[in-house]
Amino acid sequence: MPSLSTRTLNRTLLQRQLLLDRVTWPVTDVVGRLVAMQGQEPDAPYVGLWTRVTGFRHDALSTSLRERRIVRGAHLRTTQHLALADDFRWLRPLLQPRLDRAPMAGLRREIDGVDLAELAAVARRTLAGKTLTRRELGVLLAEHFPDRRPGPLAVSAHFLVAMVHPPPSGLWGRRGPVPCALAEDWIGRDLEQAPSVATLVTRYLAAFGPADVKDVQAWSGLTRLREVVEELRPRLRVHRDEHGRELFDLPEAEPADPELPAPVRFLPAFDNLLLGHADRGRVIADAHRKLVCPGQATVRPTFLVDGFVSGVWAHREGQLLVSPFRALAGGDLDEVTREAGRLAAFLAEDGTPPTVRFDNALVSGGR
Repeated sequence: MPSLSTRTLNRTLLQRQLLLDRVTWPVTDVVGRLVAMQGQEPDAPYVGLWTRVTGFRHDALSTSLRERRIVRGAHLRTTQHLALADDFRWLRPLLQPRLDRAPMAGLRREIDGVDLAELAAVARRTLAGKTLTRRELGVLLAEHFPDRRPGPLAVSAHFLVAMVHPPPSGLWGRRGPVPCALAEDWIGRDLEQAPSVATLVTRYLAAFGPADVKDVQAWSGLTRLREVVEELRPRLRVHRDEHGRELFDLPEAEPADPELPAPVRFLPAFDNLLLGHADRGRVIADAHRKLVCPGQATVRPTFLVDGFVSGVWAHREGQLLVSPFRALAGGDLDEVTREAGRLAAFLAEDGTPPTVRFDNALVSGGR
């Protein structure tokens, strides 16, 4: 079988991520297709849906959060993600062993010596049947662990206990105290007792394939998935990339035509398009990675030109600031300008007229 070029992998990924043609699907179908959308920045999923869904409006996601069809909580890579409630029921327990290690990785000095099983049990009893802010939860936990500070106790409980963060958490433009509720209470059903790792792999491939084992591990935060993929091998299609690397995919999935046109797309901070693979060369050049990921777990908002990350953007004081990595040719510049204007209108608040400004030093023509 011929090797898959980087451009083929690029177009295939964009197609599966719904970034070649906007869709008219319900928000729940889009979130389910993507498996999960990173949501540590609460407004980011709204932009991620706007760039994928024709005519997307803020209340489409807000309503799904209020109706408990989509939930916000920690699972993939131990970070906040939005997922369908039905998917959270298997994702969270599948990722729980990784989450159990998170407190000792980031809060060791604060909780060293605390019985984490006891902390989890106390947190579950404290949250049962109610919703508390993270601060309220921490204060109550500190009553049981009086020699510890409330904040680290609450954050540790967030990793140890399957909880979600109900609205107003996750609503557009809302900041403030983070509400916490037991996932089973909020969703109204128990979490799965024996979720399948194979389900995780196949759902990942549907949204991000073709990919190798390291890619699945980088996206999920799980390790030692080689054996799982090898067991699935007879049911998977196997490709190779230009470097001879073995890539796996679903048997019915076809690589995209590398000549498919890729329109300009603006992506939010932490979009999983950039976090879904260990090798991100199919969407971003190595020379640009540090501009997008400058450190401190930051992944800046980006935009794509011809399918590849070509710059970053920011929204400040009602103005959309666009910073290309290179001078843009006339046609590309016009398309970026039009799409930026549409995004600025989506982001506009309180009737503020949307405006777009380019970083003049990086854009051809001085615009």
